[in-house]
Amino acid sequence: MSSVTRDDVAAALSRIVDEETGKDVVAGGILQGLVVREGHVGFSLEVDPAKGTAKEPLRQACEAAVKRLPGVLSVTAVLTAHRGDAGAQPPAHGHAHGNRPQQPRTAQQGPLQIPGVKAIVAVASGKGGVGKSTVAVNLALALAKLGRRVGLLDADIYGPSIPRMMGIKGKPETRDGKKLLPMEKHGLKTMSIGFLVAEDTPMIWRGPMVQSALTQMMMDVEWGELDVLIVDMPPGTGDAQLTMAQRVPLTGAVIVSTPQEIALIDARKGYAMFEKTHVPVFGIVENMAYFISPGSGEKSWIFGEGGARRMAEKLGCDFLGEVPLHMTIRETSDKGEPVVATAPDSPEAKPFIDIAARVAAHIDRALGEGSRKAPAIIVEE
Repeated sequence: MSSVTRDDVAAALSRIVDEETGKDVVAGGILQGLVVREGHVGFSLEVDPAKGTAKEPLRQACEAAVKRLPGVLSVTAVLTAHRGDAGAQPPAHGHAHGNRPQQPRTAQQGPLQIPGVKAIVAVASGKGGVGKSTVAVNLALALAKLGRRVGLLDADIYGPSIPRMMGIKGKPETRDGKKLLPMEKHGLKTMSIGFLVAEDTPMIWRGPMVQSALTQMMMDVEWGELDVLIVDMPPGTGDAQLTMAQRVPLTGAVIVSTPQEIALIDARKGYAMFEKTHVPVFGIVENMAYFISPGSGEKSWIFGEGGARRMAEKLGCDFLGEVPLHMTIRETSDKGEPVVATAPDSPEAKPFIDIAARVAAHIDRALGEGSRKAPAIIVEE
Protein backbone atom coordinates (compact mmCIF):
# COMPACT_ATOMS: atom_id res chain seq x y z
CA MET A 1 0.00 0.00 0.00
CA SER A 2 1.36 3.42 -0.96
CA SER A 3 2.09 5.94 1.79
CA VAL A 4 -0.06 9.05 1.87
CA THR A 5 1.72 12.41 2.24
CA ARG A 6 0.79 15.86 3.51
CA ASP A 7 0.72 17.09 -0.08
CA ASP A 8 -1.73 14.33 -1.00
CA VAL A 9 -4.03 15.32 1.85
CA ALA A 10 -3.76 19.04 1.09
CA ALA A 11 -4.55 18.39 -2.58
CA ALA A 12 -7.65 16.38 -1.65
CA LEU A 13 -8.84 19.07 0.74
CA SER A 14 -8.23 21.83 -1.80
CA ARG A 15 -11.13 20.34 -3.77
CA ILE A 16 -13.57 20.81 -0.87
CA VAL A 17 -15.24 24.22 -1.08
CA ASP A 18 -16.85 26.05 1.82
CA GLU A 19 -20.14 27.22 0.29
CA GLU A 20 -20.34 30.18 2.65
CA THR A 21 -17.07 31.74 1.47
CA GLY A 22 -16.76 30.14 -1.96
CA LYS A 23 -13.15 29.18 -1.14
CA ASP A 24 -11.72 25.75 -0.64
CA VAL A 25 -10.63 24.89 2.90
CA VAL A 26 -6.92 25.29 2.06
CA ALA A 27 -7.16 28.60 0.23
CA GLY A 28 -9.62 29.86 2.82
CA GLY A 29 -7.05 29.35 5.56
CA ILE A 30 -9.27 27.27 7.83
CA LEU A 31 -7.22 24.08 7.56
CA GLN A 32 -5.01 23.85 10.67
CA GLY A 33 -2.87 21.31 12.52
CA LEU A 34 -2.44 18.86 9.64
CA VAL A 35 -0.57 15.76 10.84
CA VAL A 36 0.16 12.72 8.64
CA ARG A 37 1.97 9.65 9.83
CA GLU A 38 2.00 6.17 8.35
CA GLY A 39 -1.53 6.36 7.01
CA HIS A 40 -3.08 8.15 10.01
CA VAL A 41 -4.27 11.69 9.28
CA GLY A 42 -5.42 14.42 11.67
CA PHE A 43 -6.44 18.02 11.08
CA SER A 44 -8.83 20.71 12.26
CA LEU A 45 -11.04 23.23 10.49
CA GLU A 46 -11.15 26.57 12.26
CA VAL A 47 -14.64 28.03 12.07
CA ASP A 48 -16.90 30.44 13.90
CA PRO A 49 -18.09 28.48 16.96
CA ALA A 50 -21.62 29.81 16.46
CA LYS A 51 -21.69 28.01 13.10
CA GLY A 52 -20.33 24.69 14.37
CA THR A 53 -23.46 22.69 13.59
CA ALA A 54 -23.86 24.27 10.15
CA LYS A 55 -20.23 23.44 9.32
CA GLU A 56 -20.57 19.76 10.22
CA PRO A 57 -21.31 18.75 6.57
CA LEU A 58 -18.10 20.53 5.53
CA ARG A 59 -16.14 18.55 8.12
CA GLN A 60 -17.73 15.30 6.93
CA ALA A 61 -16.93 16.12 3.30
CA CYS A 62 -13.27 16.78 4.19
CA GLU A 63 -13.06 13.58 6.19
CA ALA A 64 -14.59 11.55 3.36
CA ALA A 65 -12.26 13.10 0.76
CA VAL A 66 -9.17 12.19 2.76
CA LYS A 67 -10.49 8.74 3.63
CA ARG A 68 -10.73 7.91 -0.08
CA LEU A 69 -7.01 8.52 -0.62
CA PRO A 70 -4.93 5.38 -1.16
CA GLY A 71 -2.92 4.51 1.93
CA VAL A 72 -5.15 6.31 4.45
CA LEU A 73 -5.94 4.11 7.46
CA SER A 74 -7.75 6.59 9.69
CA VAL A 75 -8.85 10.22 9.73
CA THR A 76 -9.32 12.56 12.69
CA ALA A 77 -11.17 15.65 11.43
CA VAL A 78 -12.56 18.15 13.93
CA LEU A 79 -14.07 21.60 14.00
CA THR A 80 -12.38 24.01 16.35
CA ALA A 81 -12.96 27.62 17.37
CA HIS A 82 -11.81 30.31 14.95
CA ARG A 83 -8.82 32.41 15.98
CA GLY A 84 -9.92 35.21 18.25
CA ASP A 85 -12.89 33.26 19.59
CA ALA A 86 -11.08 31.57 22.46
CA GLY A 87 -13.79 32.52 24.92
CA ALA A 88 -16.55 30.88 22.93
CA GLN A 89 -17.92 27.42 23.50
CA PRO A 90 -16.24 24.73 21.36
CA PRO A 91 -18.29 23.57 18.39
CA ALA A 92 -19.22 20.05 17.39
CA HIS A 93 -16.56 17.64 16.25
CA GLY A 94 -16.46 14.27 14.57
CA HIS A 95 -15.20 10.73 14.62
CA ALA A 96 -11.69 9.44 14.14
CA HIS A 97 -12.13 6.37 12.01
CA GLY A 98 -14.34 5.08 9.27
CA ASN A 99 -16.92 6.69 7.00
CA ARG A 100 -20.16 6.02 8.83
CA PRO A 101 -22.38 9.09 9.47
CA GLN A 102 -21.74 10.71 12.79
CA GLN A 103 -23.80 12.80 15.15
CA PRO A 104 -21.84 15.82 16.37
CA ARG A 105 -20.33 15.37 19.81
CA THR A 106 -19.91 18.47 21.94
CA ALA A 107 -18.20 19.37 25.19
CA GLN A 108 -21.65 19.82 26.71
CA GLN A 109 -22.59 16.15 26.33
CA GLY A 110 -22.90 13.75 29.23
CA PRO A 111 -20.17 11.65 30.80
CA LEU A 112 -18.17 9.20 28.74
CA GLN A 113 -18.61 5.54 29.60
CA ILE A 114 -15.93 3.15 28.35
CA PRO A 115 -17.50 -0.29 27.87
CA GLY A 116 -15.76 -3.06 29.80
CA VAL A 117 -13.63 -0.73 31.97
CA LYS A 118 -14.49 -1.08 35.65
CA ALA A 119 -12.34 1.70 37.09
CA ILE A 120 -10.43 4.71 35.74
CA VAL A 121 -7.62 6.22 37.80
CA ALA A 122 -5.87 9.45 36.85
CA VAL A 123 -2.20 9.93 37.69
CA ALA A 124 -1.63 13.67 37.82
CA SER A 125 0.80 16.36 38.85
CA GLY A 126 0.55 20.10 39.27
CA LYS A 127 3.69 20.68 37.19
CA GLY A 128 6.00 18.87 34.81
CA GLY A 129 9.34 17.33 35.66
CA VAL A 130 8.27 15.40 38.76
CA GLY A 131 8.36 11.95 37.16
CA LYS A 132 4.61 11.52 36.83
CA SER A 133 4.81 9.31 33.74
CA THR A 134 7.42 7.08 35.36
CA VAL A 135 5.08 6.58 38.30
CA ALA A 136 2.07 6.02 36.01
CA VAL A 137 3.82 3.34 33.95
CA ASN A 138 5.23 1.45 36.91
CA LEU A 139 1.96 1.78 38.86
CA ALA A 140 0.06 0.24 35.95
CA LEU A 141 2.60 -2.58 35.68
CA ALA A 142 2.50 -3.15 39.43
CA LEU A 143 -1.32 -3.40 39.39
CA ALA A 144 -0.98 -5.99 36.64
CA LYS A 145 1.52 -7.90 38.78
CA LEU A 146 -1.12 -7.92 41.52
CA GLY A 147 -3.50 -9.73 39.17
CA ARG A 148 -5.50 -6.85 37.73
CA ARG A 149 -6.35 -6.47 34.05
CA VAL A 150 -4.83 -3.07 33.31
CA GLY A 151 -4.84 -0.53 30.51
CA LEU A 152 -2.64 2.56 30.21
CA LEU A 153 -3.79 5.73 28.43
CA ASP A 154 -1.30 8.49 27.65
CA ALA A 155 -3.45 11.62 27.91
CA ASP A 156 -0.55 14.03 27.40
CA ILE A 157 -1.22 15.15 23.81
CA TYR A 158 1.57 17.72 23.73
CA GLY A 159 4.27 15.59 25.31
CA PRO A 160 3.47 11.86 25.01
CA SER A 161 6.17 9.79 26.70
CA ILE A 162 4.49 6.42 27.21
CA PRO A 163 5.63 4.90 23.86
CA ARG A 164 9.29 5.45 24.77
CA MET A 165 8.89 4.40 28.41
CA MET A 166 7.05 1.22 27.42
CA GLY A 167 9.48 0.51 24.57
CA ILE A 168 6.65 0.29 22.03
CA LYS A 169 7.17 1.13 18.38
CA GLY A 170 4.84 0.93 15.40
CA LYS A 171 1.26 2.01 15.01
CA PRO A 172 -2.08 0.61 16.20
CA GLU A 173 -4.07 -1.62 13.87
CA THR A 174 -7.81 -1.74 13.32
CA ARG A 175 -10.06 -4.71 12.61
CA ASP A 176 -13.06 -2.83 11.25
CA GLY A 177 -11.70 0.58 10.23
CA LYS A 178 -13.63 2.15 13.10
CA LYS A 179 -11.80 1.31 16.34
CA LEU A 180 -8.10 0.96 17.02
CA LEU A 181 -6.57 -1.99 18.79
CA PRO A 182 -4.42 -0.90 21.74
CA MET A 183 -0.72 -1.66 21.62
CA GLU A 184 0.25 -4.40 24.08
CA LYS A 185 3.46 -5.04 25.97
CA HIS A 186 4.36 -6.30 29.45
CA GLY A 187 0.74 -7.34 29.93
CA LEU A 188 -0.65 -3.81 29.47
CA LYS A 189 -3.02 -2.51 26.81
CA THR A 190 -1.68 0.92 25.88
CA MET A 191 -2.79 3.88 23.77
CA SER A 192 -1.02 7.17 23.06
CA ILE A 193 -1.09 9.91 20.45
CA GLY A 194 2.64 9.14 20.25
CA PHE A 195 1.79 5.98 18.30
CA LEU A 196 0.20 8.07 15.56
CA VAL A 197 2.66 10.96 15.15
CA ALA A 198 6.45 11.11 14.92
CA GLU A 199 8.23 11.58 18.24
CA ASP A 200 9.69 14.95 17.20
CA THR A 201 6.43 16.30 15.70
CA PRO A 202 4.98 19.21 17.73
CA MET A 203 1.23 18.99 18.35
CA ILE A 204 0.08 22.53 17.51
CA TRP A 205 -3.54 21.92 18.44
CA ARG A 206 -6.04 24.11 20.25
CA GLY A 207 -8.27 23.00 23.11
CA PRO A 208 -11.23 21.50 21.20
CA MET A 209 -8.97 19.35 19.04
CA VAL A 210 -7.12 18.11 22.13
CA GLN A 211 -10.46 17.26 23.73
CA SER A 212 -11.48 15.39 20.59
CA ALA A 213 -8.25 13.40 20.54
CA LEU A 214 -8.65 12.44 24.21
CA THR A 215 -12.24 11.39 23.62
CA GLN A 216 -11.28 9.25 20.65
CA MET A 217 -8.37 7.56 22.43
CA MET A 218 -10.82 6.47 25.10
CA MET A 219 -13.95 5.68 23.10
CA ASP A 220 -12.53 4.60 19.73
CA VAL A 221 -10.18 1.96 21.15
CA GLU A 222 -11.06 -1.69 21.77
CA TRP A 223 -9.96 -1.80 25.41
CA GLY A 224 -11.80 -5.04 26.11
CA GLU A 225 -12.44 -6.04 29.72
CA LEU A 226 -10.24 -4.07 32.13
CA ASP A 227 -10.25 -3.92 35.91
CA VAL A 228 -8.57 -0.51 35.78
CA LEU A 229 -7.47 2.02 33.19
CA ILE A 230 -4.55 4.15 34.37
CA VAL A 231 -4.56 7.59 32.75
CA ASP A 232 -1.24 9.43 32.58
CA MET A 233 -2.58 12.99 32.74
CA PRO A 234 -0.81 16.00 31.24
CA PRO A 235 0.88 18.17 33.89
CA GLY A 236 -0.95 21.17 35.28
CA THR A 237 -4.62 22.09 35.70
CA GLY A 238 -5.60 23.33 32.24
CA ASP A 239 -8.34 22.60 29.75
CA ALA A 240 -7.40 18.98 29.02
CA GLN A 241 -7.24 18.14 32.72
CA LEU A 242 -10.63 19.72 33.37
CA THR A 243 -12.11 17.84 30.43
CA MET A 244 -10.93 14.55 31.90
CA ALA A 245 -12.11 15.43 35.39
CA GLN A 246 -15.51 16.66 34.23
CA ARG A 247 -16.45 14.22 31.45
CA VAL A 248 -14.76 10.98 32.49
CA PRO A 249 -16.19 9.06 35.47
CA LEU A 250 -12.85 8.87 37.26
CA THR A 251 -12.84 6.40 40.12
CA GLY A 252 -10.07 8.36 41.75
CA ALA A 253 -6.81 10.24 41.28
CA VAL A 254 -3.20 9.84 42.37
CA ILE A 255 -1.10 12.98 42.67
CA VAL A 256 2.65 12.84 42.13
CA SER A 257 5.02 15.42 43.56
CA THR A 258 8.63 15.85 44.56
CA PRO A 259 9.48 16.94 48.13
CA GLN A 260 10.46 20.56 47.54
CA GLU A 261 7.99 23.33 48.26
CA ILE A 262 7.89 24.74 44.72
CA ALA A 263 6.54 21.40 43.47
CA LEU A 264 4.19 20.97 46.41
CA ILE A 265 2.54 24.33 45.68
CA ASP A 266 1.52 23.06 42.25
CA ALA A 267 0.54 19.66 43.65
CA ARG A 268 -1.89 21.40 45.98
CA LYS A 269 -3.45 23.08 42.95
CA GLY A 270 -3.95 19.66 41.37
CA TYR A 271 -5.54 18.39 44.55
CA ALA A 272 -7.87 21.39 44.61
CA MET A 273 -8.92 20.79 40.98
CA PHE A 274 -9.98 17.22 41.73
CA GLU A 275 -11.69 18.34 44.93
CA LYS A 276 -13.75 20.95 43.06
CA THR A 277 -14.76 18.41 40.41
CA HIS A 278 -15.63 15.82 43.08
CA VAL A 279 -13.01 13.30 42.04
CA PRO A 280 -11.73 11.32 45.06
CA VAL A 281 -8.00 11.74 45.57
CA PHE A 282 -6.63 8.35 46.60
CA GLY A 283 -3.45 9.92 47.84
CA ILE A 284 -0.07 11.47 47.10
CA VAL A 285 3.12 9.82 45.88
CA GLU A 286 6.45 11.46 46.69
CA ASN A 287 8.76 10.81 43.75
CA MET A 288 12.52 11.45 43.87
CA ALA A 289 12.13 11.35 47.63
CA TYR A 290 15.83 10.74 48.17
CA PHE A 291 18.90 9.87 46.14
CA ILE A 292 20.61 6.51 46.57
CA SER A 293 24.32 6.57 45.83
CA PRO A 294 25.17 3.78 43.35
CA GLY A 295 28.37 2.95 45.22
CA SER A 296 27.61 3.17 48.92
CA GLY A 297 23.83 2.97 48.91
CA GLU A 298 23.75 6.05 51.10
CA LYS A 299 20.55 8.13 51.08
CA SER A 300 20.65 11.87 50.41
CA TRP A 301 17.50 14.02 50.62
CA ILE A 302 18.57 16.44 47.92
CA PHE A 303 15.06 17.91 47.41
CA GLY A 304 14.17 18.05 51.10
CA GLU A 305 12.68 15.37 53.32
CA GLY A 306 9.04 14.39 53.81
CA GLY A 307 7.36 17.34 52.08
CA ALA A 308 4.70 15.30 50.28
CA ARG A 309 3.98 13.25 53.40
CA ARG A 310 3.36 16.41 55.42
CA MET A 311 1.15 17.80 52.66
CA ALA A 312 -0.92 14.63 52.60
CA GLU A 313 -1.40 14.83 56.34
CA LYS A 314 -2.42 18.48 56.09
CA LEU A 315 -4.91 17.80 53.28
CA GLY A 316 -6.31 14.74 55.02
CA CYS A 317 -5.54 12.26 52.23
CA ASP A 318 -3.40 9.13 52.17
CA PHE A 319 0.34 9.21 51.69
CA LEU A 320 0.72 6.37 49.20
CA GLY A 321 4.49 6.05 49.40
CA GLU A 322 7.86 7.42 48.38
CA VAL A 323 9.96 6.50 45.36
CA PRO A 324 13.72 7.14 45.46
CA LEU A 325 15.72 8.91 42.80
CA HIS A 326 17.61 5.84 41.66
CA MET A 327 19.79 5.32 38.61
CA THR A 328 18.10 2.00 37.78
CA ILE A 329 14.62 3.53 37.68
CA ARG A 330 15.82 6.29 35.38
CA GLU A 331 17.79 4.01 33.10
CA THR A 332 15.04 1.41 32.68
CA SER A 333 12.49 4.11 31.89
CA ASP A 334 14.75 5.67 29.26
CA LYS A 335 15.37 2.27 27.64
CA GLY A 336 11.70 1.32 27.48
CA GLU A 337 12.19 -1.46 30.03
CA PRO A 338 10.30 -0.27 33.16
CA VAL A 339 11.75 -1.63 36.36
CA VAL A 340 8.51 -3.28 37.52
CA ALA A 341 8.31 -5.19 34.23
CA THR A 342 11.94 -6.25 33.99
CA ALA A 343 12.89 -6.63 37.66
CA PRO A 344 9.64 -6.91 39.67
CA ASP A 345 11.37 -8.45 42.72
CA SER A 346 14.11 -5.82 42.90
CA PRO A 347 14.40 -3.21 45.66
CA GLU A 348 13.82 -0.51 43.02
CA ALA A 349 10.44 -2.03 42.04
CA LYS A 350 9.23 -2.56 45.61
CA PRO A 351 7.99 1.03 46.20
CA PHE A 352 5.77 0.79 43.11
CA ILE A 353 4.38 -2.59 44.19
CA ASP A 354 3.57 -1.18 47.64
CA ILE A 355 1.92 1.92 46.15
CA ALA A 356 -0.10 -0.25 43.76
CA ALA A 357 -1.40 -2.34 46.66
CA ARG A 358 -2.65 0.81 48.40
CA VAL A 359 -4.21 2.14 45.18
CA ALA A 360 -5.88 -1.24 44.58
CA ALA A 361 -7.44 -1.06 48.03
CA HIS A 362 -8.79 2.42 47.26
CA ILE A 363 -10.24 1.17 43.96
CA ASP A 364 -11.97 -1.76 45.67
CA ARG A 365 -13.48 0.53 48.29
CA ALA A 366 -14.62 3.02 45.65
CA LEU A 367 -16.25 0.35 43.50
CA GLY A 368 -17.90 -1.06 46.57
CA GLU A 369 -19.57 2.29 47.10
CA GLY A 370 -20.96 2.34 43.54
CA SER A 371 -19.88 4.03 40.34
CA ARG A 372 -19.13 7.72 40.49
CA LYS A 373 -21.02 9.96 38.15
CA ALA A 374 -19.06 12.52 36.17
CA PRO A 375 -19.40 15.86 37.98
CA ALA A 376 -20.46 19.26 36.82
CA ILE A 377 -17.92 22.02 37.37
CA ILE A 378 -19.36 24.85 39.50
CA VAL A 379 -17.64 28.21 39.44
CA GLU A 380 -18.03 29.91 42.80
CA GLU A 381 -18.29 33.68 42.81
